[in-house]
Amino acid sequence: MEGETSPFESSEMLASFLASTPLLSESWKLCSHANAATPESFVRNRIGDVSYVAFSGIQRDAGLDLGCRRSLVAVDTAAAGIFPALQRYGSEAEEPVMVHAGMLRLFLSMIKLRNFQTQVFDIMKESKLVVFTGHSLGGTMASLSALWLLSHPQSTTTVLSLTFGTPLLGNVALSRAILQERWGGNFCHVVGKHDIVPRLLLAPPSPLTPHLHSLLRYWHLSMTSPYFRLLTLELSDEEKNSLFLFVLSSVEALAKSGESLGRDSFCPFGNYVFCTNEGAICLDNVVAVVKMLHLMFATGCAASCIEDHLNYEAYVGKVSSEFLKSRGFAEGELPESSYEVGVTLALHSSEIDCRAPVWEPAKDCLKTAKRMGHAPNIKSANLAKVLSKFTPLRAQIEWYKASCDASDDRMGYYDTFKLGGPSKKDGKVDMNRRKLARFWDDLIQMLDTNQLPHDFHRRAKWVNASQFYKLLVEPLDIAEYYRTGMHREKGHYVTHGRERRYKLFDRWWSNTKVGEEENNQRNRYASLTQDSCFWARVEEARDWIENVRSESDSRKLTLIWENINNFEQYARSLVQRKEVSIDVLAENSSYSLWMKELRELKSQLQQFSP
Repeated sequence: MEGETSPFESSEMLASFLASTPLLSESWKLCSHANAATPESFVRNRIGDVSYVAFSGIQRDAGLDLGCRRSLVAVDTAAAGIFPALQRYGSEAEEPVMVHAGMLRLFLSMIKLRNFQTQVFDIMKESKLVVFTGHSLGGTMASLSALWLLSHPQSTTTVLSLTFGTPLLGNVALSRAILQERWGGNFCHVVGKHDIVPRLLLAPPSPLTPHLHSLLRYWHLSMTSPYFRLLTLELSDEEKNSLFLFVLSSVEALAKSGESLGRDSFCPFGNYVFCTNEGAICLDNVVAVVKMLHLMFATGCAASCIEDHLNYEAYVGKVSSEFLKSRGFAEGELPESSYEVGVTLALHSSEIDCRAPVWEPAKDCLKTAKRMGHAPNIKSANLAKVLSKFTPLRAQIEWYKASCDASDDRMGYYDTFKLGGPSKKDGKVDMNRRKLARFWDDLIQMLDTNQLPHDFHRRAKWVNASQFYKLLVEPLDIAEYYRTGMHREKGHYVTHGRERRYKLFDRWWSNTKVGEEENNQRNRYASLTQDSCFWARVEEARDWIENVRSESDSRKLTLIWENINNFEQYARSLVQRKEVSIDVLAENSSYSLWMKELRELKSQLQQFSP
């Protein structure tokens, strides 16, 4: 049963906020000035504590092709160091963040200009809010500028990207990264009801799309002149209709599938404000945005889909003057619940007639967005209950570790499990290890498929739980890996055998802020070794000792000794800081035996060296 309170309060609040402040009108005013006066550049203006930076939508870069859907490039290779926060998402554990190659190239050429960086940093110092804005391709420059500053936080200044009719910028990984960094509220894309440009890259390449792009690049020069009329003649009515139907069918297929967009597909991010002659409606759910891009586009035609790209001045004026006016219903039309009132009010702003065939699909789209908004938090709460059921399994492994550390064989936790036989105790621990692995793998799968809140990996409960699990269980995974000889088939564990979940948990933990209490010097050894891969590094070091005995190449021998010495220093530092568990220092542990073997080897070398 749906709740009685309207789920569209956030959408209405954002749209109302934009309409009741000068943000929309001032941003568009400066965009118009940038398009007309400063092609391929930017202009700035300051009003009180708010500074506006508008990028021109006119770009003449011959390599920039909006018709090429697969012109995506990874930011970690094409723009190393520019977006450090986004580069973290390009690890082996997940797909890299990718953006349109041509758009990124334009931005990099601009950011390399000293004048641009100097002006931006000056603006940050003197403003409480910086609004990056732009129309069409200028909007992509605005979004990339906001991403750049958000990746390099310079001050407490708030950064907002407010774009008009801009094409899509990046892939699904970019959209996911923005949500996980909690930057979604920093991006607002204003989209005309029938504007084809924000929808263009959802369609595969077409012979007409490069032609349309070359046409769009120069339209901005003639917004108020008859030249625009002449340019539209470059596309025949038949070509316009073919292009409209082609893009419409592509967007419709994506909207109806309800599936995640592909790795090489462009994807929306942030908030989308859909403007019509009746007002505005705001959505921030990717699936709902794609569906609404289709539903509104379906009510247009070939002529309106192109001309609407230049209609934002009218939209901005309409939103600013009309949206906040009272929009009541006839007494007999008032829905019974406040939920249905919220739905109807939201759809009223979309300018979709209640008698039109798309009315019900549009209503379902908004209801789906509401359900999808609540579902992640509900699943997160349910997961907490499931985690509590796994606590006994974890406790049994902790008991096993304590018994190993106190055993008379003095091998410790890791070596006891590695060398253990088919005992009932070892078998129970191994079963618990596998059950915990399935739980965390299922959790990561839900996170990958957007079934959990996008800031899930930043919540202290789950960061701490995943870290404890990693420190407790990964040594057992390493022991199993070397006991079964997988290192001889695949290679050593750290490089070739480590599970993806542990790599993700490393990043979750590294992204948390370390409090003062965690910086204090330990006065006793840790309950769990703080480097969960420590035993894998010991196993590699044991191989190096063997290689020293058999290697005759002096250059290779020098490199091996360098590795041995580096690990020895690293291990000693962990012990000195008491960041290891007592099982590391057990008399017959792999580490203690390795240290003994190393001392003997060095002693032998000293005896035979001149």
